[in-house]
Amino acid sequence: MTTWITICDTCKCAGWEVTGMEKTDGEALAELIEAAASGATDVKTRRVSCTMGCDRACNITVQANGKINYSLGTFEATKSDAQAIVEYAGKHAASANGQVPYREWPQGVKGHFVSRHQPLPE
Repeated sequence: MTTWITICDTCKCAGWEVTGMEKTDGEALAELIEAAASGATDVKTRRVSCTMGCDRACNITVQANGKINYSLGTFEATKSDAQAIVEYAGKHAASANGQVPYREWPQGVKGHFVSRHQPLPE
């Protein structure tokens, strides 16, 4: 089953307005996640404008039908954060119900979980 990484492309980290960045932090993170997931067969990405987690920018969600879904935040637009997100999403895709044992979490996602969403009823 496919796991989706939904990336907020409007996220701006504190101080963004003085950095002179031509794109938002969310756009930069989205590009890195898309590149890291480019060869994955069980993980897909999509961008959305605003997940309403501005205090925790940059935000993503990890989602799949019939599985527990997760919101994560406070990422930076770095290759290591993007790789950790994609690695975690791959483990989510491989799990039966969306739960990935803590010992299997990539270090780069630890401390970034915001909330867990139970699957919708059938």
